[in-house]
Amino acid sequence: MLVLLPVGAQALQPEEILILANRRFDKGVALARYYARRRGIPKENRLLLDLPENEVCTRDDYNRRVAAPVRAYLKAVKPPRRIRCLVLMIGMPLKVAPSESARQEIEKALNARESALKARMDQPDHGDAGVGTDDLARELAAVRQRLSEEKVRRDQRASLDSELSVVLAPELPLGGWIENPFYVPFRNRTPAVPKKEVLMVARLDGPNATSVKRIIDDAIRVESIGLRGIAYFDARWPMGPDPGKSAYRQYDRAIHQTARQIERAGRMPVVVDDTQALFQHGQCPDAALYCGWYSLARYVDAFDWKAGAVGFHIASSECTTLKQADSQVWCKRMIEDGICATIGPVGEPYLQSFPMPELFFGFLTEGVLSLAECYTLSLPFLSWKMVLIGDPLYRPFSISP
Repeated sequence: MLVLLPVGAQALQPEEILILANRRFDKGVALARYYARRRGIPKENRLLLDLPENEVCTRDDYNRRVAAPVRAYLKAVKPPRRIRCLVLMIGMPLKVAPSESARQEIEKALNARESALKARMDQPDHGDAGVGTDDLARELAAVRQRLSEEKVRRDQRASLDSELSVVLAPELPLGGWIENPFYVPFRNRTPAVPKKEVLMVARLDGPNATSVKRIIDDAIRVESIGLRGIAYFDARWPMGPDPGKSAYRQYDRAIHQTARQIERAGRMPVVVDDTQALFQHGQCPDAALYCGWYSLARYVDAFDWKAGAVGFHIASSECTTLKQADSQVWCKRMIEDGICATIGPVGEPYLQSFPMPELFFGFLTEGVLSLAECYTLSLPFLSWKMVLIGDPLYRPFSISP
């Protein structure tokens, strides 16, 4: 994996982090001080913002109360100081809502297309003489594809974290995603945003302040001894020779390949489930690493998480909230159960926007780069839906086995 590292890549340093906290949430401000002290982050690398205590902020609040002061702070930083990573503390919003006008525009466009499609389907003989079933099927498939692409292009909903990753590039379009120039498979493409304008972003967040302090403490302690345990990978099908064009089969194959990669590295024992049934209660003791799918917004308590564990579940709603008491989304529940770092989307991200597990876990188990760098190199899109929860400086495999 190291051959894929960018030239000059090095582990993130404490002085390269800017901590963002909501001044209205006292526990978040206190944890910002605590994290800075534990990690040796300079006092001047903290910025307090004035925001409502809510998991969702409006686009206007994002522009005025988050992006503007963060951008001003970053532009005032002079060499040799540099900021490469933002850390959002508990109490910061999780999501940025689209503007009302954008939402109405999306609904109007989609409704018009859906109505036209329905009218065509309801017409006798499909409305056109000589149009066969196969022709209509192809046309319907093309319309649905255009609808899907239009929905992505117009979608302004995003995680606060992902929006902040491109805060230095305010001229970018709001709708849809932006290709990440640090994503390894995109390294030979012409970037929509220069690398120098992209920031790593992570958050120290969870259901409560106690869980956040535990994440900080676990990361620092486990770094000194190395992460030990078992790696669990929950695929849906057996490993096949060729996944073809199916995105689901390709991603499932990636889970298998990640498991083989970890096994070859000899870091820890590996367990793979290749049936559509998920790991069930009690089946995953000493869980240190995890990647699997698919249980939408319904955590399966199969894991006894080791301190310092890292893992994520591939489904569309797993970071829509970290605070709702009755929510069973995976990110929230994994944190409650003891995981140290996880990844998830705040809304429908589409499969291709999840971090590629081969890259993420490959870089992580090399032990050279920090959690935030492993995530950034494996993340396809910015200004979109993904969130990294955990200490960005965490290096669970910095100690050789």
